[in-house]
Parts: sequence; structure tokens; C-alpha cells
Amino acid sequence: MAARGAAPESAAKKRKRAILLIEALNGLYSEADCTLDFTDPLQLLISTQLAAQCTDERVNQVTQELYKKYRSAGDFAAADIAELENDIRSTGFFRNKARNIIGCCRMLVAEYGGEVPSTMEALLKLPGVGRKTANLVLGDAFGVPGVVVDTHAGRLARRMGLSAHKDPEKVERDLMEALPKGSWTRFCHQLVLHGRAVCTARKAMCSRCALSGNCPKIDVEPK
Repeated sequence: MAARGAAPESAAKKRKRAILLIEALNGLYSEADCTLDFTDPLQLLISTQLAAQCTDERVNQVTQELYKKYRSAGDFAAADIAELENDIRSTGFFRNKARNIIGCCRMLVAEYGGEVPSTMEALLKLPGVGRKTANLVLGDAFGVPGVVVDTHAGRLARRMGLSAHKDPEKVERDLMEALPKGSWTRFCHQLVLHGRAVCTARKAMCSRCALSGNCPKIDVEPK
């Protein structure tokens, strides 16, 4: 178990280790991509909001029918809130999600012609959209590199010594500094896959981890 209070690494050393971790992750998850099903930016925006406190698998089940019923921002903007709540009930927190989705789509219709904007500034003005959602939409719908920090990415970033923070925005800044910009989007998808399969919240299975040689294993008991 790595000790707390170790001397801080230089930025150059951290970037060098980040490159080695990227190479290892590329070998493991070369085709890593967003696990939410979508065909356009609006669907990804809605699905990402539904995924809060819910599995991507469940969201994908719900949106199979949802996107047949609501095909545009205008459709969501005009939705009956009680009906939309029922449509998304199984994703949890459905009242708050339905309110945000309707509010978000009303703003899209009123200010962006029903289209999803492609800048961080504009996305963050939408109801229910934070930096995690905005970065995911930018990276996967528009090809704009973004660092998406969910619970997996935050946990692995700390274990790998790429960030010492728990606040997602601080982790995001640390990863932006440590990683080449072109790797941001895929790296975060790779962390999610690795965090589910190997470096789990309950234990870090270091003995079977291809990253073990370049990971400082901060605050974990390797298994």
C-alpha cells in the first residue's frame, strides 16, 4: 500500500508515467468508446443525463423506446412531464431528470434552433448539464477532446498518482495537464472499462493488471 504524504512528483515525471499508462491501456482497450447508445448529439446529451446514478445498460434499455417516441428537442420540450417521468422511471431520480430534460430541450429550441451546441460554455448553460456531461458530449458527439471524470476515472486517477484530489473538476484539470490532449476522450473511456474489470472500487487486482508496473498504487491494498 502506497503511503500518504510522499513527496510530490514533478509534472514532467507524471506526464512520462501517463504516457506509459496510455500505451498499456491502448493495448487492453484499443476500441474503447462511449457505452451509451446514441445516433446524434441530442440523444447522447439526454442519455448522459439519464445515466446519473444509473447504469449505462439500463439507460440503453430505456432509450430504445424513448428515442422512437421523442425524436427531436422539440418533442422533449413539448412533453408532458408526468408522461416523461413514467417513460424514464426505471433510471431513478426520474422526476428531477424529466424536469431537467424538458428544461434543457426548451432552451435548445429557444436559443439554438433545436440543435445541441458544441462549446463547453454553451453546454454548461443547459439545465442538468455539468462538466462531466458536457465533456462527454463534446468528445463523443463532436470530436472535441474532453476529460470525463466519473467515479471510475476519479478513483483510478488517484490510484495511478495522476491526481490527489476527489473533486471532479480538480481531477479533470490534473488529467488535462498530465495527458496529451488527443488522448483525453479515449483515456477516460478506458479508465471506466478498467475500473469495472480490474481496478474496482472494492479492491485493486494488481496481480492481474497490465498497468501494475507503471502504477504507484496509491492508497490501495493490491490483490
